[in-house]
Amino acid sequence: MDADSVALAPPARGAPVQPRAPLSRGLVLLFAVASGLSVANVYYAQPLLDALARDFGITRAAVGGVVTATQAGCALALLLLVPLGDRVERSRLMIVQLLALAGALGVVGLARSVTVLLAGMLGVGMLGTAMTQGLIAYAAAAAAPDERGRVVGAAGSGVFIGLLLARVFSGGVSDLAGWRGVYGCSAAVMLALAVPLWRRLPKLARGEPGTMSYVQLIISMFALLRSDRVLQTRGVLALLMFATLNIFWSALVLPLSAPP
Repeated sequence: MDADSVALAPPARGAPVQPRAPLSRGLVLLFAVASGLSVANVYYAQPLLDALARDFGITRAAVGGVVTATQAGCALALLLLVPLGDRVERSRLMIVQLLALAGALGVVGLARSVTVLLAGMLGVGMLGTAMTQGLIAYAAAAAAPDERGRVVGAAGSGVFIGLLLARVFSGGVSDLAGWRGVYGCSAAVMLALAVPLWRRLPKLARGEPGTMSYVQLIISMFALLRSDRVLQTRGVLALLMFATLNIFWSALVLPLSAPP
């Protein structure tokens, strides 16, 4: 067992507290790459809206519903899936979510009806967001206090790069293999990513007995939002920026897909 896989459990009562070893560069890079690849799945559909409209007979006025389904999945993930990180052993949770994400990508790639397509997009949004947020929280929990900012910054940089490159990857692969090839390729990448995550992610101690139940965790988020003024302000700012980003890219693809 290498140093990265040693359980990061609290010391026994009465034992001297040992300083936590810093995360290796390879593990920090893995967090960044995995975060970027996970979040990219949420944005692959935006450059493909014109192709999806043609294949499924969706009007241009309604094809934005594909992106809406994905973003609805993002919201459900933040509410229902991300809190699981406080109840379930995180490395196992990441692998289960990663395999489920690969399955959702496969559903989208094989979809033959609008209903199946939207269901698959909802799943991709949920699981891609849950993976991304879970990995950032995982990185923060695994890092020593004096390196936490650097590690979380690296994971956040991976997310930012994934956001930017998702549309480039999606547009390039769709030109070569069609829009279904984008999701087939991404599903294969997710399955390949499962191997290093399973082998390298450090094992973190679960919460102490008596921690909040799953329902209590969800309720606590609303209580925190109601009481924390800074969270309210930053939440609204993030909401507006997120909405602007999606409105811009979803609308831009249609005129760009038209003849010059």
